[in-house]
Amino acid sequence: MSEKTFWIMDSAKRKYRGLQARTVRAVMLICGLLGLVLLCIGLSMYSMSLIRQYTDHAGCVSELASQSVRRGVDGVGFSRKVMEIYWNLSDEDRARNGTPEYQDLFAGVKETHEYRLLKNMLASFCQTGNVSDVYLGMFDGANSTLVYIVDPAEEDHFEPGEWEDIEQRETQKFLNGNEEGYIYDISRTEKYGWMCTAGTPIYDESGEILFFVLVDVTIEDIFGGIGHYALQITVATLLVIALISWALLMYIEKTLVKPLNMIANAAQGYAKDRIAGDKNNNHFAALDIHTGDEVENLSHVMADMEQDLAEYEENLTKITAERERIETELGLAARIQEEALPGVFPAFPERTEFDIYASMDPAKEVGGDFYDFFLIDDDHLYMAIADVSGKGIPAALFMMASKSILANNAMMGKSPARILADTNDAICVNNPEKMFVTIWLGILEISTGKLTASNAGHEYPVLRQADGNFELVKDEHGVMVGARKGMKYTEYELTLEKGSKLFVYTDGVPEATDAQDNLYGMDRMVEALNRNPGDSPAEILFNVRRAVDGFVQDAEQYDDLTMLCIEYKCPGQTDEPAAETAGQTDKPAAAAAEQTDEPAAEMAGQTDELTVEAAEQTDEPAAETAGQTDELTVEAAVQNLQMVQDYIDEKLDAAGCPLETKMQVDTAAEEIFGNIAYYAYVPGKGDVSVRAVVSDNPKAIRITFTDHGKPYNPLDKPNPDVTLPREKRRIGGLGIFMTKQMMDEMSYQYEDEKNIITLIKYL
Repeated sequence: MSEKTFWIMDSAKRKYRGLQARTVRAVMLICGLLGLVLLCIGLSMYSMSLIRQYTDHAGCVSELASQSVRRGVDGVGFSRKVMEIYWNLSDEDRARNGTPEYQDLFAGVKETHEYRLLKNMLASFCQTGNVSDVYLGMFDGANSTLVYIVDPAEEDHFEPGEWEDIEQRETQKFLNGNEEGYIYDISRTEKYGWMCTAGTPIYDESGEILFFVLVDVTIEDIFGGIGHYALQITVATLLVIALISWALLMYIEKTLVKPLNMIANAAQGYAKDRIAGDKNNNHFAALDIHTGDEVENLSHVMADMEQDLAEYEENLTKITAERERIETELGLAARIQEEALPGVFPAFPERTEFDIYASMDPAKEVGGDFYDFFLIDDDHLYMAIADVSGKGIPAALFMMASKSILANNAMMGKSPARILADTNDAICVNNPEKMFVTIWLGILEISTGKLTASNAGHEYPVLRQADGNFELVKDEHGVMVGARKGMKYTEYELTLEKGSKLFVYTDGVPEATDAQDNLYGMDRMVEALNRNPGDSPAEILFNVRRAVDGFVQDAEQYDDLTMLCIEYKCPGQTDEPAAETAGQTDKPAAAAAEQTDEPAAEMAGQTDELTVEAAEQTDEPAAETAGQTDELTVEAAVQNLQMVQDYIDEKLDAAGCPLETKMQVDTAAEEIFGNIAYYAYVPGKGDVSVRAVVSDNPKAIRITFTDHGKPYNPLDKPNPDVTLPREKRRIGGLGIFMTKQMMDEMSYQYEDEKNIITLIKYL
């Protein structure tokens, strides 16, 4: 409590608001609650004791009466007659319960000598046993009713065979009770009030229950005793609370309130001396507190704190200087990273064939995005843009290493696909943190405008041919670099005409988020590019950045934002029209096949030949097989992988799947299909069926692979220990492990001699 709200109060308010008064009030409240709990416990125990007495009494009467029924009058035979009539009644007869017509059904048993003897005997037990009623009855579990066999009561009397509804709980309790001793139940009804019913079952020779000897005892008078007991406990509790509060008041004054006031006064003196510039450090050390508890310990802690604060003030300057040093080093790292990227524009002022511009804005001091471009020779321009997983210093270090490896491979004259493959293998050799990088890489032949490119899980490039609009180039994606050693990448070609522009970027652009968590998106990005498509590359990047900033406004930047744009100005053109050039992106694998000296028919991009082959194997027309959206059946061969991925990608594109998620799904599908192709039918051949279904709630894609090969559950294989050094790991298992990590759910089952593997990914 601050000085202005406590020390300026008068003594009466101070006592009321003080710790002493609050503690006493808290103790009184606790004692009151404790007394209430004890009262409830005592009342419960008292009530249970009384109820137990009543139930024991009723049970004893029931057992005594049951012995008379067994050994005296033939109660067993009489009860059988009554219940046989009852069990044979129709529903219409039962519905006339209580009417003269219903009673006439049992007139024969009512006139017997056994009935009169049983009624008189039970009446005598009722009078001598001090109970409400003693009677014979049987429970009808199917209808939750109690059927009266002999009832001697004068009030609320029931004739033989008459019944009344009871709770199903009570019926089941009696019918399912123990075979030895009595059974009891306590219930409350508007007709009888609180009543304890005890009963002893009578069994036939086969152990089935024939009827019960039942005893009713009213327990309404228990509540009067409970009220008297509660009054006594309440008075005693109030007296105890008063005595405890007075004793506690005296004790707290001596051991708590006074020492705390001494500590508070010392704290005030310390604050005043600090304001005045006095370096007296003995305010708390001079206190004479010997309570032997936490308060005394507090005074020692405050004394130590006073000394520590003095030392802290001396060290504060050193700490501030160290922090400034760290900030300076972070700034230096950011400058080093910035200077590692091409940053002088125009980059090639002596070259008139093209104009290139790029920018990177990291989300933190340093980032994981990067771009790069340089002349491999006089006629070939290398361009790359990449996004490293993670942020900050680790991503920056990984970025510098990746950029250097890519550049070194490019300077050796390798193709884009070969550059990515060799870079991937080099990174996978020593990547304990399992980081990865998505890369778009292109090499422009300046004299012809031919651009050979390869995409390792990066965003789609955006192309504008001369006098046209910017449009996405949905190129084929490979696996991100660093994910797994031995990956292969495909290439494709674009032909740039005079005035053509190519725009590449990282996911920080389309995934920029405003304060309401809305994404900027691809559509807005393409729209921003087409507002002034004729601008220079530098102006185009400025236009996009201005559009992104206008969308995001004051929201925090969570991801690096990197862009690159090149305009081709060379007058030399190919003879092919722009539309055909752009259309080459639909067959990336064919182009890759030419560059890797492999037959085009063996590449995944030849979807026409593969569709025909699949159609022949399934006895269906080729067009029908290729167009089938519900399920795709192909030969389990690696050359059909592209057809499977195209089928899955069609579903993902229709669902608006993010690029990163699409890449994960494609990677997982490649792993599963590859395992089936290599191992399912060896040494023979067979088919595999793929079914992809997109659901809306939740938004997810379910992909099912079905083959008739050898039974094999990939989930049974233990996960590899990725924490071990590469040379100590066991061979195999990493692909399935990565699939399980990338998918949200993965399952296997073997049914009807078929392997069925299901992948589920939430979109």
